[in-house]
Parts: sequence; C-alpha cells; structure tokens
Amino acid sequence: MKINNQAYRTIWLKKDDPSIVQIIDQRHLPHRFVIEDLRTLEDFETAIRDMHVRGAPLIGSTAAYGMYTAALHFSENKFYEKIKEAGARLKATRPTAVNLAYAVDQIIFKIKNESGGREEKLKTILQTAHDITEESVEHCRLIGEHGLKLIEEIHLRNTASRPPSTVHLLPSTPEVSGQAVNILTHCNAGWLACIDHGTATAPIYAAHDKGIPVHVWVDETRPRNQGARITAFELKEHGVPHTVITDNAGGHLMQHGMVDMVIVGTDRTTRTGDVGNKIGTYLKALAAHDNGIPFYIGAPSSSIDWSLRDGLKEIPIEMRNENEVKKIRGLNEDGKVVEVLLTPKESPAANYAFDVTPARLVTGLITERGVCAASEEGLLELFPEHR
Repeated sequence: MKINNQAYRTIWLKKDDPSIVQIIDQRHLPHRFVIEDLRTLEDFETAIRDMHVRGAPLIGSTAAYGMYTAALHFSENKFYEKIKEAGARLKATRPTAVNLAYAVDQIIFKIKNESGGREEKLKTILQTAHDITEESVEHCRLIGEHGLKLIEEIHLRNTASRPPSTVHLLPSTPEVSGQAVNILTHCNAGWLACIDHGTATAPIYAAHDKGIPVHVWVDETRPRNQGARITAFELKEHGVPHTVITDNAGGHLMQHGMVDMVIVGTDRTTRTGDVGNKIGTYLKALAAHDNGIPFYIGAPSSSIDWSLRDGLKEIPIEMRNENEVKKIRGLNEDGKVVEVLLTPKESPAANYAFDVTPARLVTGLITERGVCAASEEGLLELFPEHR
C-alpha cells in the first residue's frame, strides 16, 4: 500500500544492514510518520507490548523477525535452548493474538529439526520469518478477492433498488452515490495491522480499486483510537471515501439503513467460529444482528486457534494499562503531539482490550480459501486437514 504515493509494507529488513528490522511506529500516526529500527530482542518485546506494531498478522511477523534478531547474538552453544527462551519472552508480550505464538512455534519447530551449525540455523530462522510474512501478505490478498464478491453482490442490489442520491449518507460525508456500498469497520484490520492489504480492509481496497463505489464508516475505537488514527489514515492515503464516527454511533446508523455490511478483523478465532477481536466488536455484532445486516470477519487461517472450542471461556482477554483509558494523545494548535488527562486523576479505569463475539452472530468468515459459515463444520469444509 502507499503513503504519500510511496509503496510501503509495515515491516522490512533495512536495505544496507539486514541485521536491523525496520517498522512503521504506529503510535505516531496520523500526525507523524516514523520509521523505527529494531536491533535487539528487547526492542522487539517493547515494540509488540507497547504497540509500536499492532494487529495479529503484523505481530506474528514481528515476532518471527524478533527471533531472528535475537539469534544473531547467540553462539552455537545451547542455541536451541536460547531460541526457546527468546520465544517465551516474545509470547509473553501480548496474550490474545494467536499469530504471535504461531510464528514463534514455527521457528522453534524448524530449529529443533535443523541439523546444521549456527549459520544454517540463522538462515533457517530468517527464511521462516520471510515465509510467514509472505504467507500473510498472500492470505490477505486472497481475503480481498473473496470478500470483493460479497461487496459486488451488495453493489448490484443497491444499483437495482436505490436511486442515485446521497440520501443514505449524512450531510457531512463525502459526495458518494447512494448506490455505494456503506461498510462499517471496527478498530484497524487494515494493511497497517498486517504487512499489506489488510484483513477486513482487503475486500474494501479490492472493490475501490475495481471502481465499485464504497464508503467506510470508521469507528474511532477507544481507548487507543486505532480507527480514527490508523484506519482513517490509510483509507485517506488510498483515496477511499470514509467517515470517522464515535464507537456508539454504529447502532444508530444501522437502524436508519446507512450500513450495508460490517467487516471486522480477528485476533483469535476458535474452531467453532467464536471471534476474539478489539473490544466493542461484540456490541457491533449485536446491533448488526438486530437490524439484519451481514456481519463478516476477515480471518486468515493463521488467526484460527484450532485448539479452542469455547471462545467465551478459553480466549484470553488482555487487560491493559488504565492510562490508555484515562489519557488521550492528539495534535495541539502549536502542531505538537500532547497527552492529556480525560478523567478525574483519582478515578480507576478498566481497560479490557478485547471481547468475544459468539459464532451465532457472525454471518461468515472470509478466509484465504473462501467464505464459510462461522462454525466448526464450516471451517472444516475449507480446512479439512484439521478434522
């Protein structure tokens, strides 16, 4: 995808020094574009834990390259034990997204079966990190292809039933045909949460690039405002019409026929179709269900945890620092990014980072192999190797 008409991914090896991994530090978006160098295991731990990078696919890729960077400092002596220790440290940074553990376990498995010396092990780790990254990019591209068909169907239906007007949009929104597909998304499951394309946004970009008129309702997504800061930023950069709304506005829009479909991402999906995603996803699913609006999940297979059956009981819910709720960052009139306190200083805050949407509220899972029902049988039809 592009920023200022220049193509970027969210993570890459530094061109003149492949021992350094570079990332877009997303804490500074949309007001500053900062590229950060990661040189040590501690750098990767901080980047994942403190959300310099975020989004399940990107976290997985970052962890994989973190294993490689850590291994550069290991001698041959007890190499396997050291790589396992590095993996355990990375796994402890963010508990909910399954991609992190998936990436770490893949590398540990490969090293356990690598009979060569230190240099061969380093090559294996780096190649595995590359493979995980490229697989994620391809999965997101395919999710875009499969989700595009859903958007096309709605567009054809809208074209047949709606007059070309802007009656379905608020006066403050961009001039978009009333035949446009109005899509609501939550948090950021875009290319900045992945490496390229995105999960929930991949179908949106594919539709926009094909010339299908789309308009995106962007939840602000408190407390970290990843929708308002990041989703809005990347949609703007790609030229996709969009409007930022408060988290609580989605139900109102659905009641008034202003949302055609909802597409969100997932940090962990059970084999039965329960979805763990950014806090507030469950409430959007309830509103969509009540108003008969399709609710889809962009779900690469790397985010499916085949060991879990009951999302409410088994998906770990991260509790983050209360200051993310109590404080907010923004650009002041002097052009400086500042942090301000929103609440009484003494008031405590609970910061649940994720919630679980039961499979019964999910219309379908958009995976790299196609769209399926949010159920064990639906998933197994696409992924029979997990029977």
